[in-house]
Amino acid sequence: MKPSRLAAIALVVGGAAWIGSGVLGRDAATSRTANVETARTPAILPRFKVAALPVRTEMHQRRVVLQGRTEADKRVMAVARVSGVVLDLRVRRGSVVKAGDIVAVLSDEARESQVAQALARLEQRKAEAAARLRLIESGSYPAINKSALQAELRAAEAGLAQAQAEQKKGEITAPISGVVNEVPVEIGQALQVMMSGANVAEIIGLDPMLAVVEVAERQLAGVVVGGRAEVKLVTGERVAGRIRFVSKRASQGTRTYRVDVELPNADARIPDGVTAEVDLLLAPVPAARVPRSALTFSSEGRLGIRHVGADEKVVFTPVAIVEDVMQELWLSGLPDGARVIVQGQDFVKEGEAVEVLPAAAQG
Repeated sequence: MKPSRLAAIALVVGGAAWIGSGVLGRDAATSRTANVETARTPAILPRFKVAALPVRTEMHQRRVVLQGRTEADKRVMAVARVSGVVLDLRVRRGSVVKAGDIVAVLSDEARESQVAQALARLEQRKAEAAARLRLIESGSYPAINKSALQAELRAAEAGLAQAQAEQKKGEITAPISGVVNEVPVEIGQALQVMMSGANVAEIIGLDPMLAVVEVAERQLAGVVVGGRAEVKLVTGERVAGRIRFVSKRASQGTRTYRVDVELPNADARIPDGVTAEVDLLLAPVPAARVPRSALTFSSEGRLGIRHVGADEKVVFTPVAIVEDVMQELWLSGLPDGARVIVQGQDFVKEGEAVEVLPAAAQG
């Protein structure tokens, strides 16, 4: 082969190699640039899926069930205010009496004679006053003594009234209407009156009857006078009543407050001192009903609910438990219409964007 032909072939091969090296270099550079751009662009991760349930805020009337007892509204002793022997005893245990009925009669102890004496003194004063007034009218007696005569007459009238009142004390009467629960005296027993009197009969007023419970201080805010209550007696009977009294002072031992529920008991069917289950209907408060499982804690340890905001991001709201009803809770503090996360709430955090799936409605 001629040298000139070999030189031409060498030039052709060299040119092709040069051109090829440029193309390969550009491809390698392009590949490296693409790899760098891919490394700089973050991967788009899928959002965490949660199940949410919309809840509504409404006025909810709370209920508090407490154990208590029945208690007579009134418990009074019929007492003797004067000394004497019991001559007549007109009641026994279980007797039904009305206010003013005679319970027992004591011996006279000269009280009747005192009345007779006071009556005689009054008649004497009346006769003296009549005679002296005639003398005053005739001018035979000083008119200045007229006021003294009137005063003596009024004093005699007062003495008679006092003697009659003292005689009346020999009849012991019932101070209230009710049932006689205890009679600690017998006929023929002598009663010696001390400062507080001598007990003759204990009378309890059964209408109305009270159901008494002790309410914890954290529940006291919803207990108001006039509020409704339902009482179940140990006998199985159910009675509706109303709150009549709420103590303003806590018990020193238990830090609870006494609450009296008034129950109608005209037929005296409810006895005093029986065990009762009292269901207090507290004042209504705004609250939302959510499943118990939705309750969670924030990273700071606060009790609350995670729900989804308008921007599909997780929001944590602290709440307070209004009422615990088995599988559900009534909570205060949630915004109306909040989409409460009921599944997955423990796997997301505040501010995180999530994908919301509908949850089964509450029953």
